[in-house]
Amino acid sequence: MTSVPTVETRRPQRADARRNYDAVLAAARDAFADKGSDTSLEAIAREAGVGIGTLYRNFPTRQDLVLAVYVDEINDLARVADEVSSLPPWDALTTWLDRFVAYAHTKRALIDGLNRDSAMFQSCREVMYGAGTPLMERAKSAGVVRPDAQVDDVLHMITGIIGVEYRTDEQRERVLRMAIDGIRAR
Repeated sequence: MTSVPTVETRRPQRADARRNYDAVLAAARDAFADKGSDTSLEAIAREAGVGIGTLYRNFPTRQDLVLAVYVDEINDLARVADEVSSLPPWDALTTWLDRFVAYAHTKRALIDGLNRDSAMFQSCREVMYGAGTPLMERAKSAGVVRPDAQVDDVLHMITGIIGVEYRTDEQRERVLRMAIDGIRAR
C-alpha cells in the first residue's frame, strides 16, 4: 500500500462519541444524497440514533456538517486508492473510479453548501488528485490506459456523466462503463 495523504478532521477521542460522530456522518451522507443539503438536521439526528444536541455538539452549523461529509468522502477516496494499489493496474484504477462515482453523486448533492474557494476545499482537491494520479500513471505505464489520458480529464468526464438525468440506474451504469472503457489503451 502507498500512503495517500488525507484531510485532517477533528474526530472525538472517546469511542462512544466517535460512534455518534460516525453515525451522524453516515446519516447525513445518505440524507444529503437523497434529499439535498437542505435536509432537516433533526431528521439526520433521528436517523443516526442520536439527539439533536449531539449533532450540534459535533457540527455547530449545517455548513460544518456538509463540510464534514465532504471531507469524509475525500478521505474515503484516499483510503480506497491506498487499498487498491496492489491490484493489477486496470483493476486498481477502475475500482477507484467506481468509488469516485459514489463520491461524485454525494458531491452533487452537497455542492451548494460548499465554499469552493476555501482552503479546505482546495486541500480536498489535492488529496483527491493525489489519490487518483498514481493509479492513472501506473495504468498508463502498464499500457492499459491511453497515454493521453489525464486524471483531470477522466474525473471531469465522470462528473459530467453523473450530472445527466437517465431513464434508469442501469442506463447510467452502462454509459459510465462505456466512457471508462474509452480510456483503455487500444
